[in-house]
Amino acid sequence: MESFGIKVEAEEMLNAVFLPFISKSHLLFVVDIARLFAMHGVDVTIITTPSNAAIFQTSIDRDSTRGRSIRTHVVKFPQVPGLPQGMESFNADTPNEIRSKIYQGLMVLQEQFKQLFRDMKPDFIVTDMFYPWTVDIADELGIPRLICISGSYFAHSAMNSVEVFAPHAKVNSDSESFLLPGLPHKVEMTRLQLPDWLRAPNDYTYLMKMIKESERKSYGSLFDSYHEIEGTYEDHYKTAMGTKSWGVGPISLWVNQDNSDKASRGHRIEQDTEEDEVLKWLDSKEGDSVLYVSFGSMNKFPSSQLVEIAHALEDSGKDFIWVVRKIEDGEDGGFLREFEKRVKERNKGYLIWGWAPQLLILEHAAVGAVVTHCGWNTIMESVNAGLPLATWPLFAEQFYNERLLVDVLKIGVAVGAKEWRNWNEFGDDVVKREDIGKAICLLMGSGEECLEMRRRAKALSGAAKKAIEFGGSSHTKLKELIEDLKLFKLEKVKNKLEEVA
Repeated sequence: MESFGIKVEAEEMLNAVFLPFISKSHLLFVVDIARLFAMHGVDVTIITTPSNAAIFQTSIDRDSTRGRSIRTHVVKFPQVPGLPQGMESFNADTPNEIRSKIYQGLMVLQEQFKQLFRDMKPDFIVTDMFYPWTVDIADELGIPRLICISGSYFAHSAMNSVEVFAPHAKVNSDSESFLLPGLPHKVEMTRLQLPDWLRAPNDYTYLMKMIKESERKSYGSLFDSYHEIEGTYEDHYKTAMGTKSWGVGPISLWVNQDNSDKASRGHRIEQDTEEDEVLKWLDSKEGDSVLYVSFGSMNKFPSSQLVEIAHALEDSGKDFIWVVRKIEDGEDGGFLREFEKRVKERNKGYLIWGWAPQLLILEHAAVGAVVTHCGWNTIMESVNAGLPLATWPLFAEQFYNERLLVDVLKIGVAVGAKEWRNWNEFGDDVVKREDIGKAICLLMGSGEECLEMRRRAKALSGAAKKAIEFGGSSHTKLKELIEDLKLFKLEKVKNKLEEVA
């Protein structure tokens, strides 16, 4: 087979098995990394369950027709009493009792996954951070395990600062700001913005400790990042952790270069798309005139917050696309449907219910800025498109990502979210329409601050494209990593031959 003009003989090919997690953002992250390795001549098998495979299988089939050695190995999700058939992943609407049953199913699958690793005999494995046990099976097989860590180097450096120095314990209130020690930049946060597991120990604290221990025992970590966006924090993180790590992004930009890839990313085969309609609507708009609003696949807002967002968008006078989760009319659907009808009649707004062709939207010339929950996938895709962002963090590491955008990269403006919450909770913090409106006005205005943010975002977009070109920072790192893994394989074969001799 061919790999970027280099012939790769079958016996020389590296054989890798990838195991993604079952939440959508983690799933797509690991699958895209798998596709990236296949692009560079590695034989790739992705292990997952039927419903999760449906989210990305179109991309795998397309890559296979391009001559890449990649496939999906589907494992039936176990029957758990009380768990509906086909329920194999979770989102913001998944009830706690169903979520716990999905985790039960994962625990049952663990031994099956281990046996598959033994049977497939890969040269190395690449697994999500939420599978810390995979480092032990890699050790048993005598092969490298690469851990995929979601989020930015900055966020994980900041988390490490809080864990090591506990600056949040030295302030008098939850809203008092404190400096994060040991970071290359001056960064301040409050206790309210920290994840609950860092404020006070809980079960997740223990899980994160296991993840960090497994990372230190792994061959190294993979991040969706590149030197030009946060190289200072890549170096800082490697020093702080004492581990090897490779920023090989922007991964989505690298593996989704055709419109067919962009249109189907994260899209279930059976879903209907409104890709043509939304793109036609964008075609009718002027350049940089449309605000794209999306809070990811795990957002959950109370009715009061949806009302504030709707009023802010309407009052701004700007054209917008707002991606809202699918809801029943009995919840907030009645209000939102009326809002949708009103803005559609005036040709000012476009609501997308559920899945959106985000990559195609962000790259459209009419889109000028993004309102985001600060999930790392959306941040990277927005930066790839050269767009400034209004930051509205909700949970996970998103408040750290906000500080990266606003304080370090200076391509973001904070909407005013003040309190971290669990991903499946509404939270008590409601951002008012006036604050949302101020951020929109700054982001979509013509003032010097806005123009400067746009210039910086465009520069990072150019750097992103160069990073994945031949000789670029991420291209070079990936090439070196693959060569290291080949040497590891050769050394292992050599040692076996010496044992026989």
